[in-house]
Amino acid sequence: MIPAALRRPSLARRLALLAVGWSFAALLVTAVVLALLFQQAALRRFEQTLGVLVDNLIAGSTVENGQMVAPAFTDARALRVYSGLYWTIAEPQQNGRLLTQVASRSRSLWDSELHPPADLLARLKADPSRQVAFDTAGPQPGERLRAVARIATIEGHEAVFIAAEDRGPIDHDVRKFIAATAAAFLILGGGLIVAVIVQVRVGLRPVYRLQGEVAAVRRGKAERLQERYPSELEPLAEELNALVRHNQETVERQRTHVGNLAHALKTPISVMVTEASQRPGPLAEVVTRQAEAMRQQVDHHLRRARAAARAQGPGERTSVAEVLDELARTLERIFRDKGVAIDWDAPDELFFLGERQDLLEIAGNAMENAGKWCRGKVRVRAEAEGAEQFRLTVDDDGPGLPADQREAVVRRGERLDENAPGSGLGLSIIDELARAYRGALRLEDSPLGGLRLTVELPRAGP
Repeated sequence: MIPAALRRPSLARRLALLAVGWSFAALLVTAVVLALLFQQAALRRFEQTLGVLVDNLIAGSTVENGQMVAPAFTDARALRVYSGLYWTIAEPQQNGRLLTQVASRSRSLWDSELHPPADLLARLKADPSRQVAFDTAGPQPGERLRAVARIATIEGHEAVFIAAEDRGPIDHDVRKFIAATAAAFLILGGGLIVAVIVQVRVGLRPVYRLQGEVAAVRRGKAERLQERYPSELEPLAEELNALVRHNQETVERQRTHVGNLAHALKTPISVMVTEASQRPGPLAEVVTRQAEAMRQQVDHHLRRARAAARAQGPGERTSVAEVLDELARTLERIFRDKGVAIDWDAPDELFFLGERQDLLEIAGNAMENAGKWCRGKVRVRAEAEGAEQFRLTVDDDGPGLPADQREAVVRRGERLDENAPGSGLGLSIIDELARAYRGALRLEDSPLGGLRLTVELPRAGP
């Protein structure tokens, strides 16, 4: 099964594969051409040596008593049986097609014959001035010969002079050359692969830098792209900066609009509540209750709108440890009479990708809820979950909460104990803000015996 990383399109992989493919194709073609050229050059040198032997045969042959007589040779190989060097002199038959042994042959042939191709005579007569080379079988089993033939007329007698030699050494040299060339080209190919990979990595380095800068902007570590890029990427960087500016302006307009809407709605509601309180009666009570419900709804939707606007923008980086330290000191003073001890821990390099006020509301409501219900101990832990998220866990040693009631307490204004202080909005505020930041709220049993509240939130880079 192909890994998912390899199934995804990759510009670097595409460039590397194209370069490696063309390089290996070029190396393969070059290796084949070199091998063929070497073989042809070796055969030409081989044929030149045989041509010299044929010329010596022609120059030294005579006609005595109507028969062709070959010259005496000093080459010992031509005298040793099946030595690999052979020659023969033949005359055409009357039909002009076949050659038959006439004058003589080398001693090395012993009782064997050379077997030229059937069209040899026609090829020789087509151009009597040139020699014809061909392959043929030797007298030994499996022996391959390279032969050279020429036609000449001596004292009125036409004859064909053929010299042949075992081509095994030539083929062996060619195979050795091919093996050496293949090894050299494989090493060269490996070097080319490394060079291509390095070239692609170096060539795409600006793209990786651009990716890093965009990630820094998204995580709140930078407000815009600041590095200079090659001419091919500079327009893209400028467009990204323009997009970031547009998003920032949009977020600011949303914040301004939300603030104006808050003032526009809260003032009439406050007036209604004040007027109702000054005129007691059943109608005033109804107006007061409905006005408070309207105020809660306004607070709820405005809070979600503000958080959503912040989550869409580049955002701020808020130190989680600083916020938890501030909340722990404040809540321990608030619950001093109860003797609540808040044990908190968070890495110094852990940052919330969002505004400080939002983290104060999330962590503050969670820790206040734990302090309200605990018997005296609250434990708070903040831990990173990968590069883009962290987990805030708040445990208490209180009575806990049954699993079938946990969903209900997250709903706005839901209170299971009407005698307990508070408005019942704390957990719903946490849930709303966490969702606005694409996080989540979970309620579970705590190891301390009470309730565990876990919130997942976006993390900013260190």
